[in-house]
Parts: sequence; structure tokens; C-alpha cells
Amino acid sequence: MADKNKGFFIAATGQHVGKTTLSLGLTAVLKKHLPSVGFIKPVGQQHVTIDNVKVDKDVVLIKKQFDLSASWEDMSPVIIPSGFTKLYLDGGIDSDLLLNKIVECHERISQAHSFTLVEGTGHVGVGSILELSNARVASKLGLDIILISSGGLGSAFDELSLNLSLLKAWNVKVKGVILNKVLSEKKEMIEYYINKALNKHNIPVIGVVPYDPFLSKPTIQDFETLFQTKLLSGESHRMRHFDNVRLVAGSVDAFYEELLPNQLIITPASRKDIIDATLMRHQEEITKWHKDYQGGLILTGRQPPLEEHMEAFKKVDMPILYAPLCSYDAMQMITSFTAKIQMADSEKIEKAIHLIEDHIDLNFILPKTSNLLEEIRI
Repeated sequence: MADKNKGFFIAATGQHVGKTTLSLGLTAVLKKHLPSVGFIKPVGQQHVTIDNVKVDKDVVLIKKQFDLSASWEDMSPVIIPSGFTKLYLDGGIDSDLLLNKIVECHERISQAHSFTLVEGTGHVGVGSILELSNARVASKLGLDIILISSGGLGSAFDELSLNLSLLKAWNVKVKGVILNKVLSEKKEMIEYYINKALNKHNIPVIGVVPYDPFLSKPTIQDFETLFQTKLLSGESHRMRHFDNVRLVAGSVDAFYEELLPNQLIITPASRKDIIDATLMRHQEEITKWHKDYQGGLILTGRQPPLEEHMEAFKKVDMPILYAPLCSYDAMQMITSFTAKIQMADSEKIEKAIHLIEDHIDLNFILPKTSNLLEEIRI
């Protein structure tokens, strides 16, 4: 069983609460104050293949961002691909073997580092059907858990209560709670009352992190992935974020008057007038003011872009892609899309790290072991 002073487990209370953002920030904080920091995500779902090893995407982000030394196999011991659950229920997979593998990988990382952060997958019950819930894994590793919940008061506490019940069943102690994405105008009020509510359960509030809209902004590369297509131009601007997204179906005159910098335009590929006006404004900014208008274009519809436009796209340094579906469907997909932090998005990564560093209580994060604290002072 792990030394509780040498690590902790983090899990969310639901989807899209910003667990990856918190992992980035907490790892950065720990690395600033401790001699060495390890990271492991015991059970992963979304993954890529690196050197013939299936690796969770969050592990790739954390390992490369902080240049961590542990192997891919140890940092991402269990991956749940499509069909895995049915195979398990049919008796083809032994969850105890997988759990033992997690323990062995964690032990190797923990022994090689002064502190290890363990990131769960989703809320504490995720993985229950495989008998690999975050609650069970944290219990097996002997680690306290930090719960991350979305900003709010009643709704946040309700979600916390559901997760706390399962943790209690597995005898897992809650080290503390971090509220993420809290509206700035409500931050002081929520911080006061969530402390009041959790005091009854002897659970401290480790941090209340304000909502930053920039962290939720997709990049044009996100839309490449969403629409399963490739940029027609502007490949060097794949990490560009946009202040707003605008669906254009009206007159070109009205569109041109209201065209703003750093705006992503969605319009049918058949709207030659809108496309020409966008390219013209982009070129004007470069010619007259020597600055990038920082716009973007998503072209839609069954009719692909005209050949003359394809040639024009090659001459402008502006991210443009074509998605063969109607503009309304494209807009619906964009508005329901949740952007995740990508390894290449250095601006968003740095923003996330600083945001977490500024809004958590180090007294609850850093270990209490005297030897480690002595190393910190040195």
C-alpha cells in the first residue's frame, strides 16, 4: 500500500469539470516545490498508440509537458478500448489481474519519485462495470482522494454527495475538494458557503478556481478533428483560438459591416460573395496595417469550394477548412463541442497552469513528511 504522504488521487464529480486542467496545474505546483514528481493514470479511455503502446491522451500531455521519466507502460497501465467491456462481461478479462498491474506500475513510479499524482477517469464510479472504479483503485493504492467539481453551490454539493457515498463504501478518505469554473462574480459567496457545507463533513476546500472562457475556446485543429477533415490553408495557425463564431447566411453588405477580427466564419462553400469579402478583408489588414486579422473560415454544404477559391486559399495565411454538411448542422456540432487541452496548445497550457497555481492552498497539496519538507526548504 502506498504512503499517503507521497501522493494523492484526483477524480472529478462528472464530465467536463476540468480535471485535465487541474492535473496540469497540480503537477506544475508539485514540481516547483518537490525534488521529483511522478504521474500515472491507472485507467484510460481516449488513447493514442506510441511505440506500439496504447497510451491515454492525458498521460501524453502530462509526460511531454513536464518531461517525466517513467515509461508509457507504467504511466498508462490499463486502457479501455471499444469492445473491452463486452469482452470482460463474457469472461475474457480478469479485473484482479488488471488491478494488480495498476498497483505494480504505481509502485515503480512511486519508488522512483518523491511524490506521485494519480489521475482518475471521470467521476469516482467510472469503471465500476469492470470492477475498476476510481474508488476501488484509490482504495487499493491506499491513497486519499481530491474531488474536483464544477463551480456552483447546490448542484456542486449534490454531485459531491453522490461521489462521497461511493468513496465511503470503499473506505477512501477525501483529502479535499476543488471547485473549478466558478463565475468570478460569485466566487467569494460560493467559497464561503461551500466551506460551510463541507465543514460538517470535515472536508476542506483546497481551492476555488474561477471560470476562464479562454480555456473553453476550441482551436481550428479541434474543428479539423470534429469534422474529420484537413485544413485547406493556414496550417501554421492550427492552434488559433477565436473570440466568437458566426454563422453567415445573409447579405454580403451586412456581413462585411459587422466583420470583426479573430472571428470564425461559417458559411456555405457556394457563397462566393462571403468568401471573397472575407479574403479581401484579411488581405487589406496585411497590406494596410501589416497585421494578421486572425480570422478563420469553415465552409459547408454538399458543393465543395470552387477551384478559383482553392487557388486563392493557397495564397493567404488563414486557416480554412471544408466540412461537407449543412451550415446549421455544423453550427450545432460546434456549439455542443467541448474543447480539450492539446499538447501543442502552449498558450492554453500556460494559462491553465497559472490559473491553478493562483487559486489552490498549498498547505493541503504539499506532503507533510518531514524529510520532504526539509528538501523543499533546501
